[in-house]
Amino acid sequence: MSEVITGNRADLVETLEALEKRLLWLSAWTIHNANHLRPKRDGLKVGGHQASCASMTAITAALYFHALRPQDKVAVKPHAGPVLHAIHYLLGEQTRDNLERFRGLGGAQSYPSRTKDTIPVDFSTGSVGLGVAVTAFSSLVQDYLVAHGQVQEEDAGRMIALMGDAELDEGNIYECLIEGYKHDLRNCWWIVDYNRQSLDSTTADRMFRRFDDIFETCGWRVVTLKHGKLQREAFRKPGGKAIEEWIEQCPNADFAVLTYQGGAAWRERLMADIGRKANVRKLLDNYDDDALAALMTNLGGHCIESLIDAFDACDDDRPTLFIAYTVKGHGLPLAGHKDNHSGMMNPPQMEQFRTGMGVPEGQEWEPWGGLGDNAAAALEAFVKASPIARKPAEPVAPAVAVPALAAPEGAEQSTQAAFGRILLDIAKSGEELADRIVTTAPDVTQTTNLGGFVNQRGLFRRQELADVFQKARIPSAQKWSAHAAGQHIELGIAESNFFIMLASLGLSAPHFGTRLLPVGTVYDPFIARGLDALNYGCYQDARFLLVGTPSGLTLAAEGGAHQSINTPLIGMGQPGLTAFEPAFADELALIMGWSFDHMQQDDGGSVYLRLSTRAIAQPVREDGDWQADALKGGYWLRKPASGAQAAIAFCGAVAPEALSAWEQLAEDLPGLGLLNVTSPDLLHRGWSARRAARWTGKRPARCHAETLLGSLAPGAGLVTVLDGSPGALSWLGGVRGMRVSPLGTDRFGQTGDLPDLHRAYRLDADAIIDAAAELFLED
Repeated sequence: MSEVITGNRADLVETLEALEKRLLWLSAWTIHNANHLRPKRDGLKVGGHQASCASMTAITAALYFHALRPQDKVAVKPHAGPVLHAIHYLLGEQTRDNLERFRGLGGAQSYPSRTKDTIPVDFSTGSVGLGVAVTAFSSLVQDYLVAHGQVQEEDAGRMIALMGDAELDEGNIYECLIEGYKHDLRNCWWIVDYNRQSLDSTTADRMFRRFDDIFETCGWRVVTLKHGKLQREAFRKPGGKAIEEWIEQCPNADFAVLTYQGGAAWRERLMADIGRKANVRKLLDNYDDDALAALMTNLGGHCIESLIDAFDACDDDRPTLFIAYTVKGHGLPLAGHKDNHSGMMNPPQMEQFRTGMGVPEGQEWEPWGGLGDNAAAALEAFVKASPIARKPAEPVAPAVAVPALAAPEGAEQSTQAAFGRILLDIAKSGEELADRIVTTAPDVTQTTNLGGFVNQRGLFRRQELADVFQKARIPSAQKWSAHAAGQHIELGIAESNFFIMLASLGLSAPHFGTRLLPVGTVYDPFIARGLDALNYGCYQDARFLLVGTPSGLTLAAEGGAHQSINTPLIGMGQPGLTAFEPAFADELALIMGWSFDHMQQDDGGSVYLRLSTRAIAQPVREDGDWQADALKGGYWLRKPASGAQAAIAFCGAVAPEALSAWEQLAEDLPGLGLLNVTSPDLLHRGWSARRAARWTGKRPARCHAETLLGSLAPGAGLVTVLDGSPGALSWLGGVRGMRVSPLGTDRFGQTGDLPDLHRAYRLDADAIIDAAAELFLED
């Protein structure tokens, strides 16, 4: 494709090399401007990773302006963010103003961000390793859509990660590899910037040849780009074999030191180690010091010709790992120095670099500064004609209608069981909603009540997989046929994979133009295992429904390791996620309907439901007046009298204890209210917005928590209770200056039955009554 534009291969290589220099210059200058030219009001270093950018410029030039197709998607390693901005600056999609404000308010972001940057960003990156794994799971989502007829096979793109070699230390990489192998991963490239330097040290030499084994074992093709064209030509000359063998044996740390020291040091070391070997001295004498330094650092990841050959050769759908050997800081005076990760060029060094790059003073921000008119016009035309320039804007997927969801019948139910029955009813409904739901779980499908949905809709597999138990007529509640039309993606017990899968499914609308409504279940205490990946999904505005179940001390016999404590606070504190903890089945049905709609709204987001296995008596409703308040975060299960002196506020599965305490206290405390908090998150968010309005210039509006508590007397007492951290509700006292007696769990539990644990951890009716009494006792 690019050959057509440039005429022949030599021209293509020359053009891409020129573009590489533009990316090197613009990324380095953007960082320099932020740190040395832009006024600093706080005196803090801005940063920007010049060395990490420099090792990637050849890779990105060859990828973006040659190998990349419009349907491909790329996750760029966090520390090469300025290179991505430079690419889009050349494409005309990034502004000079944003580059000048790099790492400043409203400017280009430190790390590529779908939600904060104005340029097209396929995947946010930042927390290392996650931006790599997400490409594998996005490829699986693409396969799901192909199998369901939503993406044509010929339109399938590659999901590509540009990664630093230090990211290979991240455990989630290998969890992802295993899951990818299970699901026959394809159309995925991971390109490693193998500069062998991390923030603190050089990469362990022992890992040199292990990555090949690990990835090949998991079905990947491994392409190693160790030597550039200059090195390969030198190796073929007399004496070259000895130099090649020396490079193969050179420790990473030594290579970095010699790179920083330059040509004279290279010559001295080579002569000391192999100078007596035949023809070595003669070969070295053909290079002056600068040329020798260039030869020894001419690694595969800096050689445009080697890169385009490698990319062009991998034209199938096999997952491929490219290990591109590079020098950290290549082309900069920082190259090879062990402190270059956070280091940057000082003004004199930058001035020398500017001169060496041929950029005239005053033209630093010009995309083609320093080039002649003809050369600039040719490069600009090449960029505009490259396939990446024809990449369409992300599609807007049509909305999926959400019908009213009926609550399952039953005098006693748990929210977990009700969740499974609601999903099963959806699966049987024939509504479009049922076809767009995709469920997933980290090996807890049965125990989180997804089984009914899977029985109805099947497991997703690109290749049909027979249920041998069913064929053998062995009775089982699981009737999980696996086929291309299945709608459940079963994962291994790795919560990081689970959350990245949810994020990938939740990006299906902008990525592929087809809206999926992902529903994922996980044991509530193990949300914390994948918390970084959950935050990652929310940061890039992926949309999903997360169900944490079972939760809290109500999982009595399982003990402290399985009894979640702080997850209500996680739900409250996670941006992009709205948390609910319903007590009753009809609340859950209402909230699930709201959630499926909220996941599709422009200003919507993801939703977290904290559910329980505890079956409790269901209320008999006289009307639906409670519903609007329940969706705002809470409603009065028992309304207080005007000016009442006290109320009990509860959340979730402790409803029976709260109701029992209310019944025992109602006679002694006339007008006592019983507040059912369905979402501490929404109540707190509304209260925070109410307070923030004073300093944002907006007119303060009464929040829902104020409205609910407004019927109580000033200075009234509140008992708050939930099966979780008491901090999730105790803040309610601050809304109207009320006294609070908070109950909840703030330490690890132990095994036992529910009555014993509720008594031991002060969650039973007696504890609530005692807490109410404390509100009225003298100090």
